[in-house]
Amino acid sequence: MEYNKLVRDKIPEIISQKGQQSTWHVADNEEYEEKLHEKLREEVDEFLKSEDEDEIADILEVLDAIIAHHEFSKEDIMMAKDFKKAKRGGFEKRIILDES
Repeated sequence: MEYNKLVRDKIPEIISQKGQQSTWHVADNEEYEEKLHEKLREEVDEFLKSEDEDEIADILEVLDAIIAHHEFSKEDIMMAKDFKKAKRGGFEKRIILDES
């Protein structure tokens, strides 16, 4: 079966332990970024279908990889998040804008 998708680091080892073979390669920066985006979409779609907290964990794992790949600062991201929430609010009030 052909996959051509980003998988967790231990997947080739797990496949091998099951007595199966796989082929894989290490992505260059461009391919890695593309596959991270695909993986994020995949995990979000899976969450939207299941609303399972395990899927949220997968989304967070992909976001961590994106943060590391871009060498973003988690602290800066959290500060930006907090700033936006203070300035524009969060989503707790469940407001749906019908017209503007």
